[in-house]
Amino acid sequence: MSITHKLPYEWQVGLRYTRAGKRSGRNSFISFISMASVAGIALGVAALIVVLSVMNGFQKEVTARMLSVLAHIEVFDARGQMPDWRASSALALRHPEVRAAAPFAEVEAMLLSDGVMKPVLLRGIDPASEAKVSDVARHMRAGRLDALRPDGYNIVIGRALARALDVGVGDRVTLLLASNPADLQATAQSAGRAAAPPRTRPLTVAGIFEAGHYEFDSTLAFANIADAEALAGVAAPAGVRLRLADMARAPQVAAELQASLPGELYVRDWSKVNAVWFAAVQSQKRMMFIILTMIVAVAAFNLVSTLVMTVRDKQADIAILRTLGASPRSVMGIFMVQGSLVGLLGAALGVLLGVVVALNIDIIVPFIERSLGVQFLSEEVYLISEIPSDLRWADVGWIGGVAVLLAFLATLYPSWSAARVKPAEALRYE
Repeated sequence: MSITHKLPYEWQVGLRYTRAGKRSGRNSFISFISMASVAGIALGVAALIVVLSVMNGFQKEVTARMLSVLAHIEVFDARGQMPDWRASSALALRHPEVRAAAPFAEVEAMLLSDGVMKPVLLRGIDPASEAKVSDVARHMRAGRLDALRPDGYNIVIGRALARALDVGVGDRVTLLLASNPADLQATAQSAGRAAAPPRTRPLTVAGIFEAGHYEFDSTLAFANIADAEALAGVAAPAGVRLRLADMARAPQVAAELQASLPGELYVRDWSKVNAVWFAAVQSQKRMMFIILTMIVAVAAFNLVSTLVMTVRDKQADIAILRTLGASPRSVMGIFMVQGSLVGLLGAALGVLLGVVVALNIDIIVPFIERSLGVQFLSEEVYLISEIPSDLRWADVGWIGGVAVLLAFLATLYPSWSAARVKPAEALRYE
């Protein structure tokens, strides 16, 4: 006995109605519309899987590149300086998830070379300690990070910044800084409203790094922490950078450190450094999910017209089944089976297509770019130049489930309409 014969008759009839008829042109047309609905659901599901995978990959890739130069957690002193940073580091290292700590200082300035001026965030670091909290040393493209020695006034800049200034290792650049508060006060007392001139300091490019994140490669520079403190006019680091065993736990660990560390300290995890960017990505993901789900809904609700046409075409069959003793519930089940099978088939094909494309997007997109001679992503605009993909099976499950649910909901009205067919009226003109 075949598997089909073991199924309830509602399933058997529903399966038969799903297949194309060989004798009736109307049946073939209805089956064609069913296949169009299957294709619509499949394309909508595949598009949703691919788009969410690309957005997940984009977020993952940019986050990884950010954390190559950012610490998992930063601890600041509210006074702008942290003279007792060693004690604060020791307290932070007592936390079981904190693996390393390093002091830092930051100075906002301008870099000048041959008439070209670019803004820069100069971060003072201790090269030996920095290797424990970030991956800058592994992203060096020229020179070495340990060339940043105290009182050497050397600088390591990003590759994009080096291109903009047209400098290389060994070249000299000029650092322009705002006058410190003492200079401003002295100038105000002696010259009234005259503005104090900016301070300048010649620096030597000792290295070039490339994190792969355009914002940091074009605006970030490193110097020895002693030099940065002297340039900023302070006597202590601005704070401490921490590295964790699990970066995903950074918000929770930051909250715990905020509650346990003494003094007027401010603790910030990596997700808050670019909080606006992360919030925008999450908002875009939600909006794309809603928009593409509506496309899947349009394809799913095409089943309504398909099933309505099937019900009108099969009224004689429905009447015969009712005459033979089929209940309205059984008739309704037949057409729900038909519509649900179309939804399941469309969702399955869409999941298969979407997963294949998402897993091979690093091959598909470059092939299209080479074939058409275009570049989809500009590094200056999108921070990265390649389209990444991060397929998450939880997303695949949600998308497939939503598609099947929408297809099932689309079967309710036509199936209910079929259950209300009256046998006598349906057979009157047959």
